[in-house]
Amino acid sequence: MSLTGLTKQFGRFRALDGLDLTVQAGETHGFLGPNGAGKSTTIKILFGLLTKTSGFATVLGGDPRRDAVALHRRMAYVPGDVMLWPSLTGGECIDLLTRMRGERAPRARRDELIERLDLDPRKRAKAYSKGNRQKVALVAAFATPSDLLILDEPTSGLDPLMEVVFQQLVQEASAQGTTVLLSSHILAEVEALCDRLTIIRNGKAVSTGTLDEMRERTVSKVVATTERDVVGLSAIKGLHGPRLEGRHVEFSVGPSGLAAALALVSAAAPTSLVSQPPSLEELFLRHYELDEPEPAVAVSR
Repeated sequence: MSLTGLTKQFGRFRALDGLDLTVQAGETHGFLGPNGAGKSTTIKILFGLLTKTSGFATVLGGDPRRDAVALHRRMAYVPGDVMLWPSLTGGECIDLLTRMRGERAPRARRDELIERLDLDPRKRAKAYSKGNRQKVALVAAFATPSDLLILDEPTSGLDPLMEVVFQQLVQEASAQGTTVLLSSHILAEVEALCDRLTIIRNGKAVSTGTLDEMRERTVSKVVATTERDVVGLSAIKGLHGPRLEGRHVEFSVGPSGLAAALALVSAAAPTSLVSQPPSLEELFLRHYELDEPEPAVAVSR
């Protein structure tokens, strides 16, 4: 799946502003950004529900608008707020959703997913909680093989136990070669599942790569207690805010200065030393605390 220079204009408002996004076959790719960043608009274009203003979009080798019918048979989707037919039972909704893709889900696979997600398929949809409506969509999405799974806040309303089951389902699908695009505000979920991720802001990608690659482009936090004074930190390029309290020192340092900084701390006979790379949450917030968008940074594997 590839998007290049994608724009979408709604009157004077530009929802997508030259978005570049590449999801490699068989990978699980995180798609991160706050509300209004352009994630939902992108997903609608991928399904052919919206026409792009400019740029290029390819999904499974086809055009998402022109080849929509053929592509939809190879794709599955779980939104963050599932709407069902209120008079149908959960089981009937699952059967209808899977048959819309042109095939009936194997009974054994359907029943396995219903059991794993602890769903009562006999209840009518109007009696379901939000979490149970999500379970219906998840069963329908995973019940038949897909080449591409697009998951947009898929665990909204699920309890922690069901979130674990969801992660297992994604990992199993990925092991079978399914490509997954996962948009989620649960950053621990993205960190656990995704091979690579893209952070978007104001309709354009501001960072793309693996989590390790993103960490290499930002600062690590170092906290240490030493037997002697740490000398020379101020001379290290990329080191920020050394805070000294007796023999306790804290600072942040970029990749280029990390080894030199740790060498100075080691020379001061540390009794404790912790070097911590930024979490995904810190990486994400870094791009949204800036006054101006950063240029896109892409890292090839």
